[in-house]
Amino acid sequence: MSDGKAQSGVARFGTFELDASTGELRKDGKSRPRIRDQALQILLMLLRKPQELVTREEIREQVWLADTFVDFDHGVNTAVNQVRNALGDAATNPTFIQTIPRRGYRFIAPVQWAGNGEGTAQAAVEAPKVPEPVRAARRFRILSDADDLPAVGSVPVRILFSLIQVMYLAFYIVALARLAKVDVILSDLEQYSIVALILLIATAVVGIPVRLFLLSAAALNYAGLGRKFTTIFPCVLMLDEIWALSPFLLMTQMGLGLALACAAILLYVPFAQRSLLLMARPEASR
Repeated sequence: MSDGKAQSGVARFGTFELDASTGELRKDGKSRPRIRDQALQILLMLLRKPQELVTREEIREQVWLADTFVDFDHGVNTAVNQVRNALGDAATNPTFIQTIPRRGYRFIAPVQWAGNGEGTAQAAVEAPKVPEPVRAARRFRILSDADDLPAVGSVPVRILFSLIQVMYLAFYIVALARLAKVDVILSDLEQYSIVALILLIATAVVGIPVRLFLLSAAALNYAGLGRKFTTIFPCVLMLDEIWALSPFLLMTQMGLGLALACAAILLYVPFAQRSLLLMARPEASR
């Protein structure tokens, strides 16, 4: 184990900070689930040597006791995956921890240490203060973030997300294929019927390439899908909320009550898509 001085101070990297003396991990000033035992010790080793290779042998010597009979390879893989899950990192496209096959790991993000008495300019850098109104907004925000949601494997997330895209594609294609019947239904709106028809056609034409992009990105396990979807979410939200009214086109067949129920479900679907992508975690890998 490293000495007490090496285990003191606060490490700051990305939007995270880790108090080495208590093991408390925070993101944007908000506490995260605590990293414990070997996983915490491995993270501290990596943070003390950013951009440098920490070998598996070093980890064995400093983290696992010599007289402890365990499957070391399985133990270190599990511990590193625990750290990655806590940081929302991916082994295939790492932001923080890079795997060097058969050798060890490297912490690739910049790290700043404060309060550990090292006397360096880097250690003296203080984390930016978050104004109290911003903290309050984070506490009482409406939309969830990754901290609020459970971690789920990427495969079920991709399957469910893809099914949602297929559902919307079906809506668009069927509506355009039966445009004459849709026009008849919208004629009940009288002077607003032409506006409704133009809106339906425009949103369907825009929606088809958007859904094809999202569907292909999910099918190909595009690493930046969550980030891209967050960027375009306001546009997707507007598009989906408009199409949440589509059950009313079938109101004569399904009745007013069922149409209202289906519309209510569709109003929630864009938020479900966002939550799904935030819950996705990389599959455990060695």
